[in-house]
Amino acid sequence: MTGSENEGYEMKEECGIFGVFGHEDASKLSYLGLYALQHRGQESAGIAASAGGRFRILKGMGLVSEVFDARNLSGLAGSSAIGHVRYSTTGSSDIKNAQPILLDTSKGKVAIAHNGNLVNAKELHDELKASGSIFQSTADSEIIIHLLSRSKSGNILEALVEALGQVKGAYSLVILTMDSLIAARDPNGFRPLCIGKLDGAYVAASETCALDLTQANYVRDVEPGEIVVIDKSGLKSVKPFPPDMGRSFCIFELIYFARPDSSIAGRSVHLVRKGFGKKLAMEHPVKADIVISIPDSGNSAALGYSEESGIPFEYGMIRNHYIGRTFIEPSQKIRDLNVKIKLNPIKETLRGKSIVVVDDSIVRGTTSKQRISALREAGAKEIHMRISSPPIIDSCFFGIDTPKREKLIASHKSVEEIRKFIGADSLGYLSVEGMLGSAGLPKDEFCTACFTRDYPIKFGHKVSKLSIEKGRG
Repeated sequence: MTGSENEGYEMKEECGIFGVFGHEDASKLSYLGLYALQHRGQESAGIAASAGGRFRILKGMGLVSEVFDARNLSGLAGSSAIGHVRYSTTGSSDIKNAQPILLDTSKGKVAIAHNGNLVNAKELHDELKASGSIFQSTADSEIIIHLLSRSKSGNILEALVEALGQVKGAYSLVILTMDSLIAARDPNGFRPLCIGKLDGAYVAASETCALDLTQANYVRDVEPGEIVVIDKSGLKSVKPFPPDMGRSFCIFELIYFARPDSSIAGRSVHLVRKGFGKKLAMEHPVKADIVISIPDSGNSAALGYSEESGIPFEYGMIRNHYIGRTFIEPSQKIRDLNVKIKLNPIKETLRGKSIVVVDDSIVRGTTSKQRISALREAGAKEIHMRISSPPIIDSCFFGIDTPKREKLIASHKSVEEIRKFIGADSLGYLSVEGMLGSAGLPKDEFCTACFTRDYPIKFGHKVSKLSIEKGRG
């Protein structure tokens, strides 16, 4: 399988999901959980709550703090709730695609929040639409509810098993029914999902950092292929899929997406990234005065590179964390200032120095080129770029919004050609072997398709990774 015939757009954050069952402040806890998961999506946010057989839902475009306030949160009464933050994809910036999605089904009202991407979504969507299903969004998440509703089983768990047996791809889900919270993860385990407990209530979240903020105690991860049903009788686990499907956790979660203060599969994300940096220093040593990071995603790896190499770590660029929408028209001159808006060099640190710059990845190469140019303007004498992941040579179809293959610079340029394009004095990538060896988990449990083109799920060339009119869960 290749990504050469598929549409793709700039890599951005993915989605974050959160759920609570059995707590009087379910919606407020969901707000806090989504706040902790804001890095996984800044386009829209939503919360659905259930109380006394009645659902309430509120969704909006923007950050969690922009969508919710004390007044509208108080209107989301109930002891159970689910929430979602969504990232932006070209062509689908629309409130109708904000989640959770609430539908009145043959099994009663059901709300769903989804992180991932279904590779057979377009096919299923066309089949369902042809047989009479009416869709309210272009998100592939809605497909799961329609499949669930069409099941002849009166039991919602059996209907969900039947529905999930028909989809292919990546999904971590939280589903809210009248009397239960359901958490589910695809058999490959592409995206993270964990369970916590707070004051006798259960919590489900994309990352452990959301448990920390809500003061929930981590219990365990939802296992690949597992469906967890939480209701008044407690927690019930079902594993309906064949155990030999193979695990394929997205290693980009460890490289970039997850927050460094989260733990995944029992491993500190920060420490894993430091390990990447240490291995990078072993594979690509260089004589330099200081090591700096591209903040914030390069921070941990830069610390690791510094510790292993003995080259002092310094703050060389400062990130502006308060970038919002702008009224300024995007002229070319303004576009060229985008990098300076986000990151500004510290001239006094850089002037006359030979520097190692550590970043997590290079996608198109244009941003790295602009950053290196800015560092040279700030007075850096030599710039040695070090990347804490291998070259990205193909698209992801499991929930990360990478460009189509021809727009990925490493798909058609050698490392030396990339070095010349971005203007670095030297360039070194972490090897696939070094990355997997530093991750601290079994090597065969990761998806590395964007680096190796070894896709864990086989599908046709015509699949759209922004399926159903570029919609995405």
